[in-house]
Amino acid sequence: DLERTVEPSWAKLVEPLEKIVDRLQLVWGAVSHLKAVKDNADLRAAIEEVQPEKVAFDLKLSQSKPIYNAFKAIRDSPHWDSFSDARKRIIEVQIRDAILSGIALEDHKREEFNNIEKELAKLSEKFSEHVLDSTKKFEKLITEKKHIEGLPSTALGLAAQTAVSKGHGNATSENGPWVITLDAPSFMAVMQHAKNRALREEVYRAYISRASEGDLDNTQLIDQILKLRLEKAKLLGYNNFAEVSMASKMATVEKAEELLEKLRSASWNPAVQDLEDLKAFAKDQGEADVLNHWDLSFWSERLRESKYEINEEELRPFFSLPKVMDGLFSLANKLFGVSVEPADGIAPVWNNDVRFYRVNDSGGGPIAYFYFDPYSRPSEKRGGAWMDEVVGRSRVFSQGGGSSSVRLPVAHMVCNQMPPVGDKPSLMTFREVETVFHEFGHALQHMLTKQDDSFVAGIRNVEWDAVELPSQFMENWCYHRETLLSIGKHYETGESIPDDIYEKLLAARTFRAGSLSLRQLRFATVDLELHSKYVPGGGGSESIFDVDRRVSERTQILPPLAEDKFLCSFSHIFAGGYAAGYYSYKWAEVLSADAFSAFEEAGLDDDKAVKETGKLFRDTILALGGGRAPLEVRIIPTIAALRIA
Repeated sequence: DLERTVEPSWAKLVEPLEKIVDRLQLVWGAVSHLKAVKDNADLRAAIEEVQPEKVAFDLKLSQSKPIYNAFKAIRDSPHWDSFSDARKRIIEVQIRDAILSGIALEDHKREEFNNIEKELAKLSEKFSEHVLDSTKKFEKLITEKKHIEGLPSTALGLAAQTAVSKGHGNATSENGPWVITLDAPSFMAVMQHAKNRALREEVYRAYISRASEGDLDNTQLIDQILKLRLEKAKLLGYNNFAEVSMASKMATVEKAEELLEKLRSASWNPAVQDLEDLKAFAKDQGEADVLNHWDLSFWSERLRESKYEINEEELRPFFSLPKVMDGLFSLANKLFGVSVEPADGIAPVWNNDVRFYRVNDSGGGPIAYFYFDPYSRPSEKRGGAWMDEVVGRSRVFSQGGGSSSVRLPVAHMVCNQMPPVGDKPSLMTFREVETVFHEFGHALQHMLTKQDDSFVAGIRNVEWDAVELPSQFMENWCYHRETLLSIGKHYETGESIPDDIYEKLLAARTFRAGSLSLRQLRFATVDLELHSKYVPGGGGSESIFDVDRRVSERTQILPPLAEDKFLCSFSHIFAGGYAAGYYSYKWAEVLSADAFSAFEEAGLDDDKAVKETGKLFRDTILALGGGRAPLEVRIIPTIAALRIA
């Protein structure tokens, strides 16, 4: 219908297109979300059946010549200068994305392109399913307490709770039996605290070889995905898929590689020293001076405890989820003038643990809503943490009528932290606290947008290598004294985290920073290598694992094991949106550090300055969303002008 009636005007092109796109996004978004948090065989089968039609429809829409020509006609019209910056961005991005969707290809090449897109969608779904299934396949039953010595009470409680769910009805935290899984809370507890070296080795080897064997082996899927992405790039006239990916990002392949190398060379010597320190410490404790991969996290925790007198597990009682959320919402109020309140019951949820919240502006009126699904559920929920949208802010979908009325944005916020055990609330590690702050940063950009055109509202149309800016910016506040003291309250006594512990957390912030940086750089570099230089389909001299080993020679002090197949579970780039884009975490880290420095310069202890700077951050980074190119969004010059005034 739109193709028949389209005219090169906002009302006759963009608004009806928004209605078409939104209608499908709303439904498919809900289905995809349920697949991630409540996976089951029926849902998988339904998605597999419908997905080809969904992909075909997306392609039909993005390759529509009448719609494409109408966008070009608007851009070339004498009225172009009368459009706002945000609306110009929408039009330019629609033209760019149509080209990246193959609109300019000849008929037979477009058919080939479309077949590739359908196949890629199918392969990514299958990849993700294999990772989930192989993760939940591993279960280690332990019946003797000596084999699980060192695990803290929270981990023992979780392992006993898991055992009960697996049919061991009499399992207790104290007497077992206990079941260890590869889900993050269980896996990390074993790696960091289990004294049983053989157990650590078994669990580590299982973790790095997920989805690399038998019916769940992703090796061939990866090669097919890379082969099809390369074919797609060639059809579009690019040399490799990394160039396609960068066409819609801030960086270029060269700029991304340059940043990664700069960070790698800066991280290498500190990481070498990290390992030497670890070896020396372990030797002093009577451990052989040859450390393997399953020893690093364990001895790192012991060294951290020794050096900073901080035990992550002993801190858990200070970081209960309800107190952390209260402190996070207080910070949002201080920085951005919004209040968050529970709104459970007004929206349906997919699990009883899911919370629903309303975000109010300073006047008390609602401006957004979000779901929060905090806990790990290894039998049905994929690992990791993420934020996604339910619906975006939109004037076109206004319920109330009138020019000032808009549909309010709604977000999903999903984590995988330790669930409540017994009558205790979820007690978090400091890293889990940082993760909640990170995802809330994404949610804030979605919810506090001021853009009324949904194509650029919130996180939509934000360049992928800038989208991590608000999330990483929020992580910085976990180390701010006032913020930490507001979230760090003992769940039983209400006592605030002691000052000396805060100072130690601050001092430990850069502990093993070189090693942690290299880990991220390995992921980012192998991602770029596979999408820019690797020859898939057996046409080159290297396998995907050869590429990883070669990259690891320059990014890992301790070489990976021969059987390390972590690529087979690297969902970010093979079943997520980070293909040739994992470098974005490091790219945005630089941007977020710049943004946080504006608050430091204003004075973190000066409430008035923090609120003024927070308003500027809200009015620019958060409010403008995808309506302005990231390099054109400036808060620091504005802050300087404010200070002069």
